[in-house]
Amino acid sequence: MTGILLFGTGSPILVDVEESLHRAGIPIVAGVRNRPGECHLGEGVRALDVADLDETLRALAFVVPLFTPAHRQAGAREAGAAGLVTPFTLVDPTVATPRRIDIGPGTYVNAGCSLGARSAFGAHVFINRGASIGHHARFGEFVSIGPGVVVSGHVTIGRGAVVGAGATILPELTIGENAVVGGGAVVTRDVPPGALVLGNPARIVRRDIGGYKGLPVT
Repeated sequence: MTGILLFGTGSPILVDVEESLHRAGIPIVAGVRNRPGECHLGEGVRALDVADLDETLRALAFVVPLFTPAHRQAGAREAGAAGLVTPFTLVDPTVATPRRIDIGPGTYVNAGCSLGARSAFGAHVFINRGASIGHHARFGEFVSIGPGVVVSGHVTIGRGAVVGAGATILPELTIGENAVVGGGAVVTRDVPPGALVLGNPARIVRRDIGGYKGLPVT
């Protein structure tokens, strides 16, 4: 059996992941419900519970289609506990991928993004539609980038940080672990770990927020 498992079915962003896999010609074998609640799988995609995974299914690669970093980390850990061992790196076919780039396992890059050369993304990074990532970017594990974000060259973003839709980060800055950059913000200076910044220019409005939605990547 070939194809991909979608581990986690409770997020509406699942529809974009399904579209990326379709454009890439990669079949979805099933979606795995790791939590009770609404299921966002597309019509015709088989839904399974974790208990339904057999040896053949556990041999498949998997994607965790969740935007919130802490939820994505929890999903990746639960997938491992269920016997899944191969996170799948999914870059939408509409993205021109540089020759010199390091993309970690489990990372998802949505449609229409631009990736700068000599960048490095850790495991399970999520880059949403139309984001522009400059050259020599450094993203830690479980970073989430919203739609239309502009990250300039030589920017470092720490583990579990989130950059909201339409935000801009100027060159050579560092966004700390579990920090949150609000939508539309223009970041002109470094952001400390666990801080929330908003506005243009971005200002710290809260410290020690614990991560996006109050949930840190640990």
